[in-house]
Amino acid sequence: MNQRVKQAVEMFNEGYSCSQAIVAAYEDRFGVGKNTALKIASGLGGGVGLTGGICGAVTGAILILGLKYGTTNPKDKAAKYETYKKVQVFCDEFKTRAGSLICRELLGFDFMTPEGALLAKQPGAFEHCPEFVQIAAEILESMLE
Repeated sequence: MNQRVKQAVEMFNEGYSCSQAIVAAYEDRFGVGKNTALKIASGLGGGVGLTGGICGAVTGAILILGLKYGTTNPKDKAAKYETYKKVQVFCDEFKTRAGSLICRELLGFDFMTPEGALLAKQPGAFEHCPEFVQIAAEILESMLE
């Protein structure tokens, strides 16, 4: 396993959210700083703020793709659409490998329901998340080369 992939999985296993683990594992490549990376990604876990939407490992990876391929020039439409293409490629590959982009589908419960909130507190509720973090980091690795 690649060192950054391993680092992302280890960070998730330490208690960081999936999005934080991805962004923090790559922050040094872009001069973001670990604390800033952790803060900027902190609201994305659980499918964006525990809403069960798009997986935090995916949104974290999208932030990194933006750092690599994004533009700061609002008139640079080519760069904007090239970044969108990179994100689409990432999302297609993640969906192929993980089965979905959506957190509640990946986990099998919805945080926003009373039943799902109870399930989220059960041991093993997030047992597949390290796999999703690994998948996201592996795809990201291949796209950043």
